[in-house]
Amino acid sequence: MAGQQFRQDGTYLTINTVTRKLHHYRGKRLVKEYPVAVGKPSTPTPPGNYRIKNKIVNPGGILGTRWMGLTIPGGNYGIHGTNNPSSIGHAVSLGCIRMHNRDIEGLFPQVAIGTPVHISGRAGPPDLSGPAVPADGLRTYTIQPGDTLWKIARRFNVSLEELIAANKLAYPDRVYPGQVIVIP
Repeated sequence: MAGQQFRQDGTYLTINTVTRKLHHYRGKRLVKEYPVAVGKPSTPTPPGNYRIKNKIVNPGGILGTRWMGLTIPGGNYGIHGTNNPSSIGHAVSLGCIRMHNRDIEGLFPQVAIGTPVHISGRAGPPDLSGPAVPADGLRTYTIQPGDTLWKIARRFNVSLEELIAANKLAYPDRVYPGQVIVIP
């Protein structure tokens, strides 16, 4: 993509909306973990794989001292500071990821436009395989609201049976947003 900078050092971010943590990685190495605020139940932070699309210093007001916009379709979502530090650690935003101003000021210069961001609603440790292709070469997809296995199979031009078998799904009608599946 012309005009965009891409990090060659393997930098990426993961955000877990259950634990309310943002993890900054360089390759497989965790650089730092930060507490964050995420979307409230009525306006959840959308799970999926995205990229940083723009960066703004001192956007002001509720956005705090830094803004990093995300490529999430259908809205203006980002990772930003806050003028309400007591909100950190809670599900209170309109879908954005809030950080303490001091934290985003430290992270901001280390994250380039184009940096991958993986948002998950799955409990447990962060996914060290990163947001793109895992080390074993398998493609993955994070299920979005409104997705069905049939729609995903059509999107990736695979049969429904192959998709179910590749993921060992005992109950294929019980997939949920934020779930990561393998695309055969």
